[in-house]
Amino acid sequence: MKFSGKNVLVTGASRGIGAQIAKTLATHGLKVWINYRSGADAAEKIKEEIEAEGGNAAIIKADVTIEDEFNAAIKTIIDADNELSYLVNNAGITKDKLALRMSVDDFNDVINANLTSAFIGCKGALKAMGKKRFGSVVNISSIVGEMGNAGQTNYSASKGGLNAMTKSFAKEAAARGIRYNAVTPGFIQTDMTDELKDEIKAEYEKNIPLSRFGQASEIADAVAFLLSDHSSYITGEILKVNGGLYV
Repeated sequence: MKFSGKNVLVTGASRGIGAQIAKTLATHGLKVWINYRSGADAAEKIKEEIEAEGGNAAIIKADVTIEDEFNAAIKTIIDADNELSYLVNNAGITKDKLALRMSVDDFNDVINANLTSAFIGCKGALKAMGKKRFGSVVNISSIVGEMGNAGQTNYSASKGGLNAMTKSFAKEAAARGIRYNAVTPGFIQTDMTDELKDEIKAEYEKNIPLSRFGQASEIADAVAFLLSDHSSYITGEILKVNGGLYV
């Protein structure tokens, strides 16, 4: 896969889908900046795995919900590499509860972590990439941002907002040669889904046309495509990677 840029920042990259995205992008020759907030050991492990395979990685700590910290991280990257070519907004949390039991704090915490942080990153990337009139951003959304989900009013709202925001940034940034897209994963095999009972997994799989959960690597490959030169005429798109669950 061809990339005209040389580096990428992946937020929330110390574990799960974010870690796989970081490892996959490193195999394409990009220098990967692994962002974490509290998982220092996990981030170091991902860096070591990338370097063991011949890749190039660096670790950057920042709470991306705090504008000054996120912007400082972007500045650090530009000071080191003279550019920020690509950004993957992956950081996020869940605080699942039925709406009647969900506090405003529960709602706001998820909006802040999943949507506001991505806004800060999208805005910061637009400023940084605009100087070279080149760059690409991929926001990691979710299938529930398109279809909703009981017990996830806050998460659904954050991801639905992320989809709409992606389209708005795409329209504003196109004249500067910067592309914004999003990926909406369905059920993906992660540490979280590994904890589900087999009968629950089987019930979910009945509703998935491909009859299985996706792999983190399949999300990472979709992200790599949307960042790369191979998608140079794609912007403002929401790419569904869900096995046909929501078509």
